[in-house]
Formats: sequence, structure tokens, C-alpha cells
Amino acid sequence: MRAVLMAGGSGTRLRPLTCELPKPMVPAIDRPIAEHIINLLRRHQITEIIITLHYLPEVIQNYFGDGSDFGVKIHYAIEAERALGTAGCVKNVEEILGGTFLVISGDSLTDIDLTGAIEFHRQKGAKATIILTQIPYPVDFGVVIIDEDKRVRRFLEKPSASEVFSDAVNTGIYILEPEVLDYLHPDTEADFSQDLFPQLLAHDVPMYGYVAKGYWCDIGQLDTYREAQYDALRGKVKLDWPFPETSPGIWIGANTYIDPSAQIEAPAVIGANCKIGARVKISAETIVGDNVAIGAGANLKRPIIGSGCIIGEDAQLRACVLARGVRVGRGAQVLEGAVLGALSNVGEEAQINPNVRVWPNKEIEPLAVLNINLIWGQIAHRNLFAQRGVQGLANIDITPEFAVKLGAAYGSTLKPGSQVTVSRDQRNVSRMVSRSLIAGLMSVGINIQDLEATAIPVARKIIYSLRQRQDEVTVVGGIHVRLHPDRMDSILVEFFDDRGINISTTQEKKIESAYFKEDLRRARISEIGDVNRFSQGMEIYKAAFQKQLNIDAIRHASSKVVVDYVYAVSGAILPILLSKFGCDAVVLNASLSQMSLTANEREVLLNQLGHVVVALKGSFGVQVSAHGEQLILVDEEGVPIRGDMLTALMVQIVLTAYPGGTVVVPVQVSSAIEQIVRRHGGKVKRTKASPTALMEACQQLPNVVLGGSGEMGFIFPEFHPGFDAMFCIAKLIEMLTRQERSLSSLRAELPRVFYRSHSIRCPWTAKGGLMRHILETHQPEYLDTEDGVKIINYQDDRWILILPDAGEPLVHIYVNGNDRNWVDETMREYRQQVQDFIEQYRQTSD
Repeated sequence: MRAVLMAGGSGTRLRPLTCELPKPMVPAIDRPIAEHIINLLRRHQITEIIITLHYLPEVIQNYFGDGSDFGVKIHYAIEAERALGTAGCVKNVEEILGGTFLVISGDSLTDIDLTGAIEFHRQKGAKATIILTQIPYPVDFGVVIIDEDKRVRRFLEKPSASEVFSDAVNTGIYILEPEVLDYLHPDTEADFSQDLFPQLLAHDVPMYGYVAKGYWCDIGQLDTYREAQYDALRGKVKLDWPFPETSPGIWIGANTYIDPSAQIEAPAVIGANCKIGARVKISAETIVGDNVAIGAGANLKRPIIGSGCIIGEDAQLRACVLARGVRVGRGAQVLEGAVLGALSNVGEEAQINPNVRVWPNKEIEPLAVLNINLIWGQIAHRNLFAQRGVQGLANIDITPEFAVKLGAAYGSTLKPGSQVTVSRDQRNVSRMVSRSLIAGLMSVGINIQDLEATAIPVARKIIYSLRQRQDEVTVVGGIHVRLHPDRMDSILVEFFDDRGINISTTQEKKIESAYFKEDLRRARISEIGDVNRFSQGMEIYKAAFQKQLNIDAIRHASSKVVVDYVYAVSGAILPILLSKFGCDAVVLNASLSQMSLTANEREVLLNQLGHVVVALKGSFGVQVSAHGEQLILVDEEGVPIRGDMLTALMVQIVLTAYPGGTVVVPVQVSSAIEQIVRRHGGKVKRTKASPTALMEACQQLPNVVLGGSGEMGFIFPEFHPGFDAMFCIAKLIEMLTRQERSLSSLRAELPRVFYRSHSIRCPWTAKGGLMRHILETHQPEYLDTEDGVKIINYQDDRWILILPDAGEPLVHIYVNGNDRNWVDETMREYRQQVQDFIEQYRQTSD
């Protein structure tokens, strides 16, 4: 059998280590990763290897030659012009593959039993076998579901946290029959997970998953790169060690001198031709490459040191990574997580602080303290985007420096000269962040239409309207900055596409890639972006607002509405609109105060709102929140209507006005919606529990009259694609007037459905295993994995939904049914199941 070793990647997430090396040549335990892979193949009697190359191919060719020095025979296939993807590069070498062949990526450290996988492949008569392993937190990998016969039934490449339905992930190791390549075109970019495997599933080609035992770690990121090597020292992975074990847990290369006063703790690796000076302390889990000199009194705690480095006297290294040829001066400190690129020079008594990255060939002056990455800027986060955008503590995580770079990263994904809107709430911290974002956008040649302080529905409507206009003002997207609706100490930065909808996950990944890779375009002076204050925004919103309403119904309504704006910027907009239509509206807390309200303070205001409605004999009351996107109703009796009841009530009112229409709701909403829809001859579409999924569905599906939920807000697609509490209030006045109904009477007619929800704290790393456990313990014909795992009894609308939170270490449990006792008992049962699993996971992890 032949193997294809894919070694074409540049390893951007391992920079600055990969500036001069392809990723498979980055050293692990003092040998290139690719050498460990070749040793693994040889141990399993696979000695004919085809290596596909793209980035710096000569580095790999010069090191391995024809493979004879490593006990194998190597062929090379170079993708000279462009990378063809994981499957495309294999397609281009199919003429020399022969029969069954194995594909393995060049960026993992593993001792998986390839022989066992090959036997499994042959026993099953498979055309394709994906080697799987179980990962606690699989969002960075391809997740795979297999049935009892191990046949692949579904997979999802790099799911979001709420989409995780298993912890069995694709290792990038495949056993394939040549005929599967017939589904690909030559010289065409293609990926196994995104292109080939979906076709095999669609054509019912026998494709199996082999859940491998043993160790596997994708070392494509710096933290996993370090951890994999520490695991090797702990004996978790079987490797061919480059040096003899001179004493238990200590491997030392030839011609290395160690001063008798030096102290070395096991496990540790010290390469060949090294010199370890007097009083040097080397702690456990330290790795030292070849030809390294360490001065007297140096203290090394778990660093990974490349070949040819020179460490000065009394230097201190702490769990850092040094590429080849780095010089660290006397008394200098390189602290936890720092990475120094090849041939960089740290001056005497300088300090490189934790997680700082230094590009190759850089000079750090003596006594300097380096707090930021040299070339790369601030510390890179694992992911920028949460469920609704970029969020973090105000002026701690979301700083002006961070915002400038974020704006530049977003702008770099757009064409030079493009226009975007920037808007914000009225808080000073939001003004600071938005101006920093504008600076970053300008620096990459993006023009800005500055909407300044305005409600988020207005910002969405402006983008949507400008997209449809044929004049010179057209925009391709927008940014809105506001205090987080649920965290008064945090900022939320949301990005919109040219429809005013939150951008897709694909676009988020592009922005993250530009941010992390520092792939930022720099405009020339003549191309710097311009900023214009967009003054037509309110007129656009007002005109559309009026066009979409029956103004006569509102003007002649006998209703009296009490609106609490909780000191938000929407308070400057809706009173004007309602007064223009002659609506009798009593306004509370509409001043643009700087105060930020806690959840308890908003609850106090809601209680006060109920008293005011009753005292004034109002038709209903509304509390507007989330910067104009969300609302809570209060009926004429002062009773709050929110959450699932609010969703059902809104569906009832809208479908009464528009019978036969389609409503779009998230997956966790109760089955009362289906009952209401059936009454009115309508349709219901459930989506993932994300705002973007709801907005997308409302735009794509025909005849949608309402979308959203009480928790997220409501969308009226004929107005604009986003959530809008202000338009919702005006539309409610219109519909209730025409239907001559009160909220309390409508509330009494809602279907009687029992519905419970509960949230449990769950470690991020346990979510995948929990979802797999739920899937494995229930019959597949009763399962829906649209979002989370839903267990459904189709006969009587009973269901249980286990939904991982996309932004927090939480798992949500929802139970829906027509019997209160069943709902209560089922909730207790599943709460206990989830808690038991999490507790067992924690005990195993400890």
C-alpha cells in the first residue's frame, strides 16, 4: 500500500515558526513533524510515500531526499501554481497510486494503529474509511456521526458550539479506493470534507468511520504544538526517539556536555552537540534541540528550544518556544506562551511577557520590556466572534488598539473603496470604540458613512435601503457598537452584510483569518478612506416606517400605549414617530441617560410599567430593550408577557391579520406555535437558535410574515431583515385596533402547552461528549439535529431539546408537552442525566 503525505500547508497559525519552514518541517521533540509521520508509516509496513508540496517545497525535498535514509521510498508532487486543496492534490497523483492507498496530513502527532484501520477498511468492503478520534471540544475539527455498523451518516466541518452533535472528529487520515477520485476533476481545487465526502454520501458510496485508539493531536496551533510535545515526554504517544535514554525519562544526544553542577529533572530531551553550563536548572518537560549553548545559572522551566540557540547566563525561560538560532541575552526573561521566531535576538535583561510573539530576525534591545507582539500587534484570541458578534469587557478586552486592528481586518476582506456604515449607542465607551474601528477601516481604504448614535434597527434599515437605491451612496455592510444587552460591563460589536443581516460564519472566519494572520491591507495616502456623516438616516427610516403601516388605523385608534425606553437611544426615535401618527402614547424613561441598567433594575422598571398601565387604564405597555431590538409587553391588567408566551401571542396576532402566512421561529420555541399556525392555515419554519439563522430564513423563504421570538425580538421582513421593537410596537397598535382585541383576551386563547427550560453550567470540553452521549442513548428515528439534539414524540408534540450554548459554558434543556406532570418529570430526568454526565466528565478529567 502507498501513502500520500499532504505537506503543502504554510502553517499560518504556527507563525512565527513557519515563516521559513513548511508546517510539516516544524520540529517536535527535535525532529520535523513529517519525520515522525514517516516513522509511523514505516512501523506499519507502508514504505512507499508520495509527498504533496506547495509552500517552500525545497525544504522538505532537501531534508528527506529519496527517503532511503529513513527506510522508505519517497516521490514528490509539487503544486507549483496554486494549492489544490486536500483532495485536489491527491487527485493529481492518482496515476501513481495503484490500489488501496492511505492519506495522512502533515500537521499531526499520532501513534494511531494504521494496520488496524486498514484491516477494518478491508473487512467492511469500504470505498472510503475516515479514521476518527474522540476530542472533548471538537469545534475546530470535522465532526462525524456513524451508525452501529460504523457507516458514516453525517458530518459537519468545524461546527459552531451550538452545532456540536458528536465528539468523534476527522483526523485527516483516510484509507481510500482509487475509484472515489472519479468524483473529482483534475487540476481543480477540492477538499475531502467539503467536496468529496458529501458526494460519496449523496451517491451512497460505502464510507465508514474507524474510531481509533491511541494518541492524535493536531498541532496546527501554538498551544497544541507545545502540549503535544509535553504529552510525548509524558509517554502518552509512541515515537521513535532521536536520542538514547541515558537515564529514566532523560534523552541526551551525542557529544553533549553537561556541567556536573547542572540539574536536570525528568522527563527532558537535550539534543546533540549541546553545552550546558554550571548551575543550570532544567525542569521537567523541557526540550532542547541540537547545537544549543546554555550559559551558567540559566533557569529553564518547560521551554521548547530549537537548534542552534544560545541562552545567556542567568536567563529565565518559562514554557516558551524558541525557533532555530535565537539568542537570549544574559539575565533576560522569556515568559509563558511567548514565541520567538528564527534568528531573533533578545538583549540582556530584556523581558518578553507572556503570549508575546516575535517575528524572525527581530532585535529586542537590552532592558526592553515587550508587552505586545512584534509585527503582530496585540495578543491573539482563539476566536474573535461569539454568537452575535465580537464581545468583551469594555476597555479591557475591547480596547481602542484592538478596535483599530479589528476594523482593519474587516476592511481588508472588502474591496478597496467600498463603503460601510458605522453606528453605535449613546455611551461614551461605544463612541470610543466606533471611532477606533473607523480609523482601522480608513487605514485599509474603506469609506465610512457615519450614522453616529442611532438604534440598531435604524442602522439595519439604512443599509437595506441603500442597497436598493441606484444612486452614488451604496454600502456593502456595516458595524454597530453597543453595550452588551445582558452584560453592563461588556461591549458588543456586530457586523452586517449588505442586507443589514448579521454576517455569515464564513465572513466571520475571513475577518478572523485577516486578524490573526496580520493579513491587513495598507492603503496609500491617496487611497485612505473617507468619513461622511450620513444625515438622511432618520428620514429613510421614517418614510419606510410610514409606508409599511396602516396609518389611518393607528391615527384613529382609541388605544393608549405606555412605552418604557429604559434610557436607550431608541427613546429619541419612537416618540417622534408615534406622535406623527397621532398615537396616544405615554413615554417613560426616554432620556438619553448614560446610566446602564442591570437585569434587576430593568425588572423594577417593568413592575413600575405595569402599575402605570393599570393606573392610566392603558391598552397595553411595552418595555423596549437591546438598543431597540427586543421588547416585553404588559397587558391592560399589568401582567408582563415575555419569552415563549410573547412568541405565541405575536404569532397569533400576526396570523390573524395575515392568514396563511409563514412564521419563522428558533428551534427551542414551544409547540404552541404549530397549533396556532394550524388554526390559521399557515406554515412554520424552525431554524437554529442564532439571530443570523433567523434573519437569513426570513429573507429566503416565501411569504414570511413574522420571524423571531420573545427572547431575540421580532422580524417583519417586508420592513427590513432585522429585529425591530419600534416597528413591532406600531404594528401591534395597528393590528389590535383592526382586530378590536385586547392583549389579555388574546393571551387567554393561546394553546395550553406546558414548557420548561433550564440551563446547566457545562465545560466547553464536555459539550461534544455530552451530545454524543445523548445521540447514542436514543433511537435515531426520534432525533432531530437541526441545532443541538431534539428527542421528539411525533404523535403528541412532546419533545426534549438539549442545546449547547454558542457563547457560554452552558447547556440548555427544554421540555415541551401537553401534560404538566410529564414535563416536570422529564425535566428532572434530563437535568439529572446531564448533571451526571458532566460530573463523570470532571472526575475523569481530574
